[in-house]
Amino acid sequence: MPYTPVNSYDSDQKIWIGEPAVKYFDSDMSIGEIIFREMRRHPQLIAQISATEKTVLTREELHANSMRVASFLRSEGLLQSDVVGIIGRNTTHMLAVAYACFFNGIAFHSLNISYDRETIEKIYNITKPRIIFCDGDEFEKVRAATAQLDAKIVTMRNHPADSISIDKVLATPIEENFQPARLEQGNDQTLAILCSSGTTGTPKAVTITNSRHILAANYHLTTADIQYSHNTLDWITGLLTTITSGVFSTTRIIADNNFDPAFAMRIIEEYKVTWTIQPPSSMALMINSPAFETSDLSSLRCYMFGGSRAAIEVQKSIRSRLSQDCLQFVYGFTELGAMATINCHFDEKPGSVGRLLNGLRLKIVSDDGLPLGPEKVGEVCIMNNQHWSGYYGNEAETRSIRDPQQWYHTGDLGYMDRDGYLYIVDRKKEMLKYQNIMYYPNDIETIISEMPDVAEVCVFGVWSNIYGDEAAAAVVKKLGSDLKAQDVVDYVSSQTDSKYKQLNGGCVIVEDLKRSANGKTNRMANKAHFLQVKGRK
Repeated sequence: MPYTPVNSYDSDQKIWIGEPAVKYFDSDMSIGEIIFREMRRHPQLIAQISATEKTVLTREELHANSMRVASFLRSEGLLQSDVVGIIGRNTTHMLAVAYACFFNGIAFHSLNISYDRETIEKIYNITKPRIIFCDGDEFEKVRAATAQLDAKIVTMRNHPADSISIDKVLATPIEENFQPARLEQGNDQTLAILCSSGTTGTPKAVTITNSRHILAANYHLTTADIQYSHNTLDWITGLLTTITSGVFSTTRIIADNNFDPAFAMRIIEEYKVTWTIQPPSSMALMINSPAFETSDLSSLRCYMFGGSRAAIEVQKSIRSRLSQDCLQFVYGFTELGAMATINCHFDEKPGSVGRLLNGLRLKIVSDDGLPLGPEKVGEVCIMNNQHWSGYYGNEAETRSIRDPQQWYHTGDLGYMDRDGYLYIVDRKKEMLKYQNIMYYPNDIETIISEMPDVAEVCVFGVWSNIYGDEAAAAVVKKLGSDLKAQDVVDYVSSQTDSKYKQLNGGCVIVEDLKRSANGKTNRMANKAHFLQVKGRK
C-alpha cells in the first residue's frame, strides 16, 4: 500500500524536511539501465495493452522493439547531446520510442498534439530535434513547423505516403550485443524535456533530470499492478507512468483516443486497473457521466490526482465509488520533475496536498524572502538536492525560478499547518484586489465547490473602474442538475459577509471549463469566455 510520508520541522530555520531518499537501485544506474535490466527479468509478463488499437505486447516484445528503435537512432548518428522530438498520442509503439531514448541517453522533447504550427516552430527552434516521432494526423503541421530544421519525421499511426513509418523503424536489426549507453554526464544528464503550462506566452522547454526522485511514492508497485493514465508523454504524469511501468514491471493500459469518461471507467473495470493518475478535470467529467453510478472502480488501490484543485464534492463522489480509501491528492510541478507532496488522509486533512516526499525540503517565504512558520501564507519553495539543467536555452527564466541556494520558487501561495501538511491557496500572480483588499480566486472557488450541484468552478477577476477586481465565476454543473447562475451568486452571498468575496462580477454556467494544452484550468481563457458571453470588453 502507498506509504504516508514522515516529516520533521526545523523551527530555527523554519524548514520542513522529508525523510532521506529511498535507494532501491544502484545509484550509478540511469533510468534507462534500470528499465533495460527489469525488462529482461520478466520477459513473459504482459507489458502493455492498447484498449483502442487492440494490441498486446509482452515485456520481451517491448524490449526488442525498444532496442530496434534505439538501433535506428544509433544508425542515424544521434549522439547523447542530440534531442528527439515527440508529438503523439499513446499509440502501441510510443513506449518503445521513449525507452529507446532512455537506452541511448538521448533526451526527447515531447509536445502536446494540440499545439498549433507557430507554437511548434517556436519551441522546436529552441531544442532543434534531429528526428521527430508524431502521428500522421499531425504530420503536415509538424513538417511545416520544422521545415528549417531538416529533421526526419517518423509517423506512429495513419501514415502519409511521404513519411517514415514506425513499422520501417521497427524493421531495423538490433545492434549486436546491444547494451544501454552509459550517460556521459551521469544521472545529472537530462532525461526528457517537457513544456511548461504555457497559460501566458510560449511554453518553456523544461528539462527533467535523470534522477530517481520520479519514482517516489510509487515503490509499492509490483508485477501484479495494472496501470492506466490517459495522459501523453508531454505531461509529467505521462512520463511518470512511462517510467514506473518499466521500472516496476507492471502492465500498462493505453488508449490513443481523446479522453472520454465512460470509456476510461470501462477500461478500469474491464482490465481491473489498480493504479491511475488523473487531472481533476477528468474526475469532474467522470462524475458528470451517466455511466458513473454503475461503473465498477473497485479494483483501484491507488488513485492519484493533481495538477490543480478538485472540488471537495468531486473528491467525495469519486471516493464513494472506490472499494478502499485510496484517493490521494498529489502536488508537484514540471520543473521539479516529480511529485513533491502527497495526501493519503482525506478525512483528517481535506483540501491539503499532503506531506513532503522523501529527499525534499520545503519552506514558505514572505514577499521579502523571509521564511515563515506554520499557518502563515507565503510562496512555496522546494529543494530536492538534485542537479537541474533548467529551461533549455533560457538562463534568465531558469534563474527566476531557482535561486543560487537551489530553492525552486514555485509561484504558488500556500501554508503548512502544525502537522506538516501543505495547503495551496492560489497562484501568486493571480491574487486579486477589490477596493484595495487583496483576495484569492480560490477563496471563492472553495465556497462554490461546496455546492452539491457543482462539478467544477473557475473564479477570476473582472475589472471595474470603481471597485477593481470584481470576482466572477464559470461553473460546470453536475449531470441532471438544474443549477442556475443566480443560484451560485446567491449561495456565495449566503456563505460570506465579505463584500470582496461576493460574485460581484456575476456567474455563467458552462458545459466545460477552458483549459491549457496540459489540461489545467486556464483562468485567462475562462475570463475571456465569460466576457464574451456577457457582452463585456
